Amino acid sequence: MHFQPTEDQEALRAGVRDLLAGRYGREELRASVDGAGPAGGPVVDRGLWRELGEAGFFALRLPEAEGGVGLGLPEAVLVFEEAGRALLPGPLVATHLAAGVVPGAAAGKAVVTAFDLGGDLVAYLGEADAVLGASGEPPPAGEPVRSVDPLTPLHRVAAYGDVSEYRATGTLLTAALQVGSALRTLELAVRYAAEREQFGQPIGAFQAVKHLCAGMLVRAEVARTAVYAAAVTAAPGEIAAAGLLADEAAVAGARDCLQVYGGMGFTWEADVHLHLKRAWVRAGQWGTAAQAEELLAEELLASGS
Repeated sequence: MHFQPTEDQEALRAGVRDLLAGRYGREELRASVDGAGPAGGPVVDRGLWRELGEAGFFALRLPEAEGGVGLGLPEAVLVFEEAGRALLPGPLVATHLAAGVVPGAAAGKAVVTAFDLGGDLVAYLGEADAVLGASGEPPPAGEPVRSVDPLTPLHRVAAYGDVSEYRATGTLLTAALQVGSALRTLELAVRYAAEREQFGQPIGAFQAVKHLCAGMLVRAEVARTAVYAAAVTAAPGEIAAAGLLADEAAVAGARDCLQVYGGMGFTWEADVHLHLKRAWVRAGQWGTAAQAEELLAEELLASGS
């Protein structure tokens, strides 16, 4: 069988990419980073959040009878892939999952977070209007915790809310974000390798750099294929595998991109480190790698493979 996105799906992807390029390009990304310094300024752009709501980002899978777009997981992963590519901050997955559950979430009028990091950590708590799975209770107060990602503020609070029913879909949508990031760091690495010259030729002509870029491409495309397949089947094992592959593609891809950039890649001015830091945080969301591996092992034992 031969699977390819339909024309409508490609148009949806292109529309989201155009929206984010116009509203959250590199200048806006860097402004967000600068504004989220030690003072702890807001990270979520409420105006853009509402625009995403108007575009159907959060209500994408909500039935039309309930005011949603009426699409499915295959379309959702395409949309989230673009958000990951742009490094758009905010609790995108939790707010999407809250559409139809938390008032205002579908329209982007509410910012909804979730206890998706496990333990007692929650992201974006200070900017959230609600916590997914918390039965309508207001968000609790929390102690700020230093985050490796400047655009993912963290708080430590007592256990609050149950997200078990959302875990599989949350894992898949987060994997789509990771794939978008992996594809973007691949683009950055290839572009830099073609432009940067050493010894009178582009560094992309050297075998070591070629191997790094090739490895990034293979990991990103394998992960993307796994995410797309899991979106079609919605099988727990395939979702777990997609999450593992996407985390590896995003983290390893960002690290390899840093190597391609060399010393320049480790500077604050380069964007590569932002992709790596976001990938680290996402890799801990909606379940750990160990939990995903356990799920896969149980399925293999059950099938007799």
